[in-house]
Parts: sequence; C-alpha cells; structure tokens
Amino acid sequence: MTISQAHKRYEFKRQLEEMRRKTGKGTELISLYIPYDKLISDVTAQLRAEHGQAANIKSKSTRTNVQSALESVLARLRYYNKPPENGFVIFCGTLELGGHRTTLDTIIIEPPEPITSYKYHCDSAFYLEPLEDMLVEKKTFGLLAVDRREATVGLLRGKVVDARKHLTSTVPGKQRQGGQSAKRFQQLRLIAIHDFYKKIGNSASEIFLTIDHKDFEGILIGGPSPTKEEFFEGEFLHHELQKKIIGLFDIAYTDESGLYELVDAASDALQDLDVVKQKRSMQRFMQELVSDSGLVAYGDQQVRANLEMGAVGTLLISEDLRQVRADIRCQNCDYVRKETREYISDDFEEKCPLCRSDLKIVGTVDVVDELTELCDQMGTTVEFISTDFEEGDQLMRAFGGIAAILRYDAGV
Repeated sequence: MTISQAHKRYEFKRQLEEMRRKTGKGTELISLYIPYDKLISDVTAQLRAEHGQAANIKSKSTRTNVQSALESVLARLRYYNKPPENGFVIFCGTLELGGHRTTLDTIIIEPPEPITSYKYHCDSAFYLEPLEDMLVEKKTFGLLAVDRREATVGLLRGKVVDARKHLTSTVPGKQRQGGQSAKRFQQLRLIAIHDFYKKIGNSASEIFLTIDHKDFEGILIGGPSPTKEEFFEGEFLHHELQKKIIGLFDIAYTDESGLYELVDAASDALQDLDVVKQKRSMQRFMQELVSDSGLVAYGDQQVRANLEMGAVGTLLISEDLRQVRADIRCQNCDYVRKETREYISDDFEEKCPLCRSDLKIVGTVDVVDELTELCDQMGTTVEFISTDFEEGDQLMRAFGGIAAILRYDAGV
C-alpha cells in the first residue's frame, strides 16, 4: 500500500467514524447507495415518489424533515449525468446538535471500492455497513504450525492472526513399552503419525476452503524438521490447497504462539504485506529507542520540531490517531496559542489568561493532514501503523500515536 493509499484509507476511516456520531430523530436520516450502472433518472423517479408518500407522515416535524432531506438529495443529483466509477453514497437528514439545536446536512462519499447494489434506507442513524465492510482487510493467508505432538491451524487476515483450531496427537514417544518388539513399536508409531497428519490435513482443509478464493493468497507451514517436510510431502491437504503452499518455515512452537512465530519467520515471503512492513518499522523504532541512539522521537511536539528541521527519515502515525490542532485567539488582546486536542467542542468556552476576555477558535487543522503535508515538503517517508498487532498498539498507547525514526540526532 502506497503512502497516498494509506492516507486515503485513514481519511475514509476517519470520515466513517464522524458519520457514526451523527444522529437524528425517528427515521429521518436518508442513506442512498448508487452503483455505477444505476441510471440517475431512475433514482430521481424513486425519490420523487418517496417525497409524495412522505406527505402522509402524521408528525409535522418528521414530515418536514424527511421531505426537506429528499429535496436536498434531488438537488444534488442534478449535478450528475451518471455515477462515478465506484458509484457514490449520499447521506442526508436533519441532525441533532444538542441543546435542542438541529441542522440539515448532506454528505456525499465516493468510496474506495465499487458500490455493488442500489439501496435507499431511512433510519435514526446513517446506514454505514457496506462502507465499513470496505475497511475490512480481505487478503488472507492460511497458517499451519505442525509437529508430531500438536498442531495449530489459523489465518492471517490483514494484520490479524486468528487461531482457529488446536489439535493434539496420541503418537507414542520414542521409548517403546515393554513386551513390544522394536520393529512392531516403530510400525505402530508411524501409523499414529500418519493418522495425526491426516487429521491435521482434514481440519486445515475444512477451514481454508471456506475462504473466498479471490482473497486467499496461500498457505504457510511451520514446524521443526523433519515434521513440516513430512506433512508437505505426504500431501495431506486438499489437492487444491496443496497448490497454494507458499513455503515451509522453521519454528520452535506449534501452539497459538507458533502462528505468530510463523508470520515472523515468513517475513521475506510476505515482504509486500503491510503487516510485515509495519512490524519492521516498529521493531526498528524500538531498537533505536532501547539503544538510546538519539535517532528516535515521539509525541507531537518532539516529532514536529524534528520534522521542521528536516531530521525525520520515517514518520510513524497510528491509524487510530484522531487529533486536531487549533488556533486559539483572544477577542480583545494579542494573546494567541496553538493547542492539540482529540476533539474541539462546538461550545468551546474559555477566558484569556491575560485580560479575561473570551477566547475564540479561529481555525483547526487535522494533525495527520498537517504532519503528512510537512513530510511531503521535507521528503520524509510516512507509514500508517495499525493497532491490530502488539507493537502498533504500543505506538498508540505508550507514544501518543506519533513517532519518528530520525536521519540524524538534531538534539531536540
């Protein structure tokens, strides 16, 4: 995923979060999903019919709000001869602002993936499920950690390792029981190993075959030698899955922790996968931090200062970071300050520390937008880090969601 794609994904995710917070009364909020192949004239005809039916709504305020929303949507549709390539979604309705205040708002979103079906939906909240599904990582790998004692089957979907099944064997140890010949004991042991491999293959096949083939990238098998080689050469997986095996990798554990070890061991094979790139960046940041090399910075102020000096080589931003930077000024004197907050309330009230007059927010900018623009000017690489793995979660919780790997120690 390129920087621009990652930034667009971040913007899309943030936009949906804002849409979730918007609420109305009754069933006054309209969500209209229009795919590329839908005729605008057909949509317009349906909305006019809905406008006529809305005249039958008993509540005067609800009737007025629904008809106003439909009129607003119809007005927006006049600007379209046909839908854009991925289709588009129109959200419209009377939104509650608190304190008995409302506003009629219309939001148009062109999604990153195609809208697949037409839908007109009314409710007290906007219908976001089809757009939220677009944020779900679909690229999937099968994971199999196996030895003769136990095996664990799992999936790597995007950045998340999902352990699905753990199996244990009844294979006897290498020491034979009394009264058995060595040859007979070895035969029984080989039969038990073969049966266990069959059991693993059947369980793994059941799980992996449920994945949509378009999203299923392949299978990684890990374990000690010669176990993983025996399993691979015995072709215990379904014949279609056998073709999907990407590689065999040495790992020490075959419980759930072995799945994480397998993903790390297969990092070269998965080098184009976002999770691997993100883990490597976070591991490098942590190594520099622990070594006290002076080549890392974290937190808004420290990172910003290094960025402005051109010292940042790679900026690490958590995908969960939600902050705005506000310009706050006094209405009466020359007092001014910049402040970074997670949220700026509409009813901001604060007094000037110098003259006690009212302070006013005269402008806000999203911190991520501001920092990425500064990175463009300085030739700095930007990486958006998911919180779906341990190091990424740590970036958000322990370092405020912003960190940097420096080109040189700027002494900030």
